[in-house]
Amino acid sequence: MNHTQDEFVAARKPAWDELDSLLAKKHLLYKLPPTSISRAASLYREVCSDLMRARAAGYTSDVIDLLDALAARTCSAMYSAPPYRLAGLWELVATGFPSSVRRNARFVALAAALFVLPGLLGFAGALRSRGFAIQIMSEPMVAQMEKSYSEFGHGRDEGADSMMASFYVYNNIGIAFRCFATGILFGLGSMFFLVYNGLTIGVVAGAVTAAGHGRNLFTFIAGHGAFELTAIVISGAAGMAMGYALVNTGQRTRWASLRAQAGDLFRMIMGAALMLLVAAFIEGFWSPSSILAPVKWGAAVMLHLLVLAYLLFAGRSPSRGSQP
Repeated sequence: MNHTQDEFVAARKPAWDELDSLLAKKHLLYKLPPTSISRAASLYREVCSDLMRARAAGYTSDVIDLLDALAARTCSAMYSAPPYRLAGLWELVATGFPSSVRRNARFVALAAALFVLPGLLGFAGALRSRGFAIQIMSEPMVAQMEKSYSEFGHGRDEGADSMMASFYVYNNIGIAFRCFATGILFGLGSMFFLVYNGLTIGVVAGAVTAAGHGRNLFTFIAGHGAFELTAIVISGAAGMAMGYALVNTGQRTRWASLRAQAGDLFRMIMGAALMLLVAAFIEGFWSPSSILAPVKWGAAVMLHLLVLAYLLFAGRSPSRGSQP
């Protein structure tokens, strides 16, 4: 049965108004409750059908334009990507990242052991024997490290600081990415790179100390080490957690097991990346500066305590004991 334009508008306008009110509540529909999203999708299909009927019937442009605009608004609200939100970044830093680290504390502890113990071995071996250091690293590289820290504390020009900060971002994130991504090999890749990087760092420290420049080296790394070394450990822990999810799947498929762990893995690796950005800034501008060594050591102690307190306590829920 054919309807006049007025009858068509009168019959369909309540649905249009309902959809318009849903769009007015939130710019993007994903923020609405599930029932409201389902209702909006149903109304959107009806509006598209109404638009085709109005065009086929030759209704006036004001009706067609109204329906066209309503359909376009709904399509944008339904399918547009969520906008970048600073609130999401703050949520990651304030609660998501440290909470995920604590939930995976056993992997963090194992990663720390795999990183620190080879580092101590490398330090002790290179301190006692330069030949040991050369077995781990090439002789030219050992000599270069000894020379690099023979003079320290005079600062660099501003252009060099910026260039080195960019290099540190690239280098540090590359190390952390390898520690994490190779965890797909059932965690074995992450374990290898933690041991390798720990051993290499220890050998460098031991060789430079044996050459008489240890104070320069440790003064240099004291500040940014709180962020950089911790982030490498967390990246390796995330890789091992990923590997463990592929091994211990329970009653799920490997893919489902990995998906169940994906939230924590994402938060851990993103948090580690942010820590490495902070480390690169400190390493590029603060660590090589001519600021007195005691000031740098004092700042380093504060930074290590800050990182430890942040990972242990940030994002914790209020104690249930305080609830009535």
